[in-house]
Amino acid sequence: MPNATLPPLNAVPSPPPASSFAPDLPALSPRDRLDRPLRDLRLSVIDACNFRCPYCMPADRVPDDHGLDSASRLSFDQIERVVRGFARVGVRKLRLTGGEPLLRKRLPELIARLAAIDGIEDLALTTNGSLLAAQARALREAGLHRLTVSVDALTPSVFSALSGGRGRIEDVLRGLDAATEAGFAGIKLNCVIQRGVNEDECLPLAEFARAGGHTLRFIEYMDVGTCNGWRAERVVPSAELRDRIHARWPLQPLDPNYRGEVARRYRFEDGGGEIGFVGSISTPFCGDCHRARVSADGRLYTCLFAAEGADLRPWLAQGDEAFAQSLAEAWGARADRYSELRAAAREPSPGARKRVEMFLVGG
Repeated sequence: MPNATLPPLNAVPSPPPASSFAPDLPALSPRDRLDRPLRDLRLSVIDACNFRCPYCMPADRVPDDHGLDSASRLSFDQIERVVRGFARVGVRKLRLTGGEPLLRKRLPELIARLAAIDGIEDLALTTNGSLLAAQARALREAGLHRLTVSVDALTPSVFSALSGGRGRIEDVLRGLDAATEAGFAGIKLNCVIQRGVNEDECLPLAEFARAGGHTLRFIEYMDVGTCNGWRAERVVPSAELRDRIHARWPLQPLDPNYRGEVARRYRFEDGGGEIGFVGSISTPFCGDCHRARVSADGRLYTCLFAAEGADLRPWLAQGDEAFAQSLAEAWGARADRYSELRAAAREPSPGARKRVEMFLVGG
């Protein structure tokens, strides 16, 4: 058992060094009504998915034919223009999401185009990993910097259940091996732990990540969307998971890499890498949120829990300069802080408020 007591997760961490903050931004660099800058963009390239994870896209609520047709999704040209516009207003980090982004045809071609955009310093992709083995090398060669793979269990039967009966952990493990061989380092593994569902996977996943050189992130089960039947009693607080890990492999807290980093990070004292905890429910971090999200059909959402998005297509039609100005104005009007209001019991119960579904904006 470890001797040291870890600080509470809601303790204020040391500020990152000055060099870790974003460099000087372009003149058009908006701040919202709570003085938060725009730094990160999560862009969904497709709303379809080959899994039916109950906390995101449950099969009994989202039919297989629910999705957009190809004409309704942003084209590669439109996506490139959108990203150029966001880069112009200060975005430096771009993450491609879904649905399952590896279902988007010719994805490496798109990645190569986005990797060449001035201002985009970090290009990442989140995937369920089931199709990664066949595409990892092409993604790397196209210019993708980083990968995040969602893995909620290692036990085959539990993994299958958590993918809606459509996924095999063996496929994901092959994808991780292929990604490592292709040159991706420090692959992140995202895991959502639910009380009474996959709690027993916590320590095996940590051991797997340590052995493979991966960085594990435990994300609290969130009330995103309205179709997943979210219940507060199924949330396992980050502090509880951290203490379980700490009891097996002692941890030491790490300072943030940059302002607005959502995961509280720790290193294993024995040199086994790092682990992180994202506590949107127990320790909301709205005050430093600088993420925007764009859905596959081109709608801008300024919060993961937003009810409506703004259609970007009319803005694109006005030209690149006007598009960037419209983005700046939309961000400047932003005042979202849903998680903080929920925590302060100033929001109605989760089921009473409309919210965009997770599979439309990529989480």
